[in-house]
Amino acid sequence: MSDARAWEMTMFLHVSRAGSFSAAGRAVGMTPASTAKLVSRIEARLGARLVECSTRRLRLTPEGELYRTRAEELIEDLDALDAEIGGGAAAPRGLLRVSASVPFGRHCLLPLVPSFAQDYPSMKLELSLTDEVVDFYDAQCDVAFRIGELADSGLTAARLGRARRRVVAAPSYLVANGTPATVDDLARHNCLGFSFRRAAAVWPLKSGGRLVDREVRGRIAAGDGETVRELAVLGLGLARLAEFHVARDLAEGRLVSVLDEAMVDAEEAHALYFGRKRLPRRIQVFLDFMTPRLRAALAAPDRR
Repeated sequence: MSDARAWEMTMFLHVSRAGSFSAAGRAVGMTPASTAKLVSRIEARLGARLVECSTRRLRLTPEGELYRTRAEELIEDLDALDAEIGGGAAAPRGLLRVSASVPFGRHCLLPLVPSFAQDYPSMKLELSLTDEVVDFYDAQCDVAFRIGELADSGLTAARLGRARRRVVAAPSYLVANGTPATVDDLARHNCLGFSFRRAAAVWPLKSGGRLVDREVRGRIAAGDGETVRELAVLGLGLARLAEFHVARDLAEGRLVSVLDEAMVDAEEAHALYFGRKRLPRRIQVFLDFMTPRLRAALAAPDRR
């Protein structure tokens, strides 16, 4: 591969990460026009459109995503070859974009980041924690952690385990409002909800030996699970949350688990990434490090 071709690939990676020609150009001292012209030259040679531009941000086409992933592999292979011939080990390096829900990120992923950062000092992490549905391609994620049903996509999903659910409340709330003994008792309780559009005001529970979708009502809702947890700790209502999310609160008495016999639901947790036979080393080492540790966290024994 010629030096010119390697430079084109490197610049395209700058563009895909920065999300604009101007930001990518500034990183290497090029004008926006020169950067855009370079990408146009790649598109002309390949006979395919790689980016779609809008007034806010450019987005890679499916062909652009393929070119990006293969370019990353080739550049990393070149770096590894240089290190090997030079007598040094090719340490993984570069930027890794990771997406996760707020609860999973804060309670499962973030506690592992210090050790990972210490083991791989040449790597940079960009963490995006949100409970809103994020388009993997639009966000330009390298790895996304998802809990729940997966949409059909061209992504590879590595199973991490099952996230069990609990209905919890603060002791102060239960003293003031009583402890629900049956699923029907939920009708007289303030059930904390979620405000984002996909949220449904129903809790899957077991009642009378059968599974029911119990409609719940409440006066307070929030846009992420961590805020719902904090509202529950403050004694403002009942919340249905993942066990990993409230395990410490249960162990330390800030929350109490109720209706345990009615809890039957659990959601699958996965790590998602672009499926390829050979992953870039920075992604592979991240998955190798995180996957067994996250599986162990989700498989932890019930903390009642």
